Amino acid sequence: MKQLEIYGTLGPKCQDTATLEQLFRAGMTGVRLNLSHVDLDGCTQWLEHLRQAAGRCGVSPQLLIDLKGPELRVGDLPTPLTLTKGDTVLLGAGGVPVPELLIGALSVGQELLLDDGALLIRVTENRPDAILCQVLRGGVLRSRKSIAAPGAKVYPPTLAQSDLHNIALAPSCGVTGVMLPFVRSREDLKNLRQALHNASAGHIRIFAKIENRLGAAALPNFVEEADEIVIARGDLGNDMPLWELPQIQKEIAALCRERRRDFMVVTQLLHSMHHAAVPTRAEVSDIFNAVLDGASSLMLTGETAAGDYPVQAMTYLCRTASQALGYLSRDCSR
Repeated sequence: MKQLEIYGTLGPKCQDTATLEQLFRAGMTGVRLNLSHVDLDGCTQWLEHLRQAAGRCGVSPQLLIDLKGPELRVGDLPTPLTLTKGDTVLLGAGGVPVPELLIGALSVGQELLLDDGALLIRVTENRPDAILCQVLRGGVLRSRKSIAAPGAKVYPPTLAQSDLHNIALAPSCGVTGVMLPFVRSREDLKNLRQALHNASAGHIRIFAKIENRLGAAALPNFVEEADEIVIARGDLGNDMPLWELPQIQKEIAALCRERRRDFMVVTQLLHSMHHAAVPTRAEVSDIFNAVLDGASSLMLTGETAAGDYPVQAMTYLCRTASQALGYLSRDCSR
């Protein structure tokens, strides 16, 4: 049976050498570095700590970089902005900075999910250089948080300029895999593979993140173009009612098994452990079932990057996954 890869996400709560060493000893086999907010050359110290910790543990870790890709994000805000239900918020000129391609592309009534769905707003008026929206679900909006526009025909380019910059640095930084968000078509993956080839990084594996209905529906047409498919349940869950998400996850897993393609399950595996030392029963059951469904990889995101219990979360993930693998082995030997 192929080794199950277990990833954590680098962040402020786990970037020091001592914590990374504990994560490796708990069973972590690799890390993800989210480049939505920073470039590779701004992470030199973190990567050095990673090398030191891996060396102490005698492991050669996988290093995945998560690109910006064709995603939509809020720009830089001078200070966090509190949005209150019922209030209005302006996107664009004179308000919250957003990608220009959104201006004029959204119809009145279009809903927008901000910060992985934590905030919800609705377009009420289109202006020449801005969009006026009403706040339906409030909260605090910070710089560089995600924007999702379910059903809208908005088509950003595959790679941002910063993505090309980071791809050029990838070989010298020991990157083993590149995660492309919001994959929509075979063309997206061909564009990424060409960029890797141009950077003499053709050996680096491609992880295609399925994050909306468009990507899920088109997956049968491009599944072979990726080295691994990522069932990225955060934004994927923003693009549909949550009760539909488990079925989509099962369908993607089944397709990957049928086409003999590795797949990863990620997002909120142990979400409660941002602030709790022990996970919920539902969370460990979710992990166990992901392994039984054939996942090749599991990944923690905020649990290690920003949570209060990064080592405990990794321990629960690894032990639950190990228990599931043991169950599979016994089942296969019958």
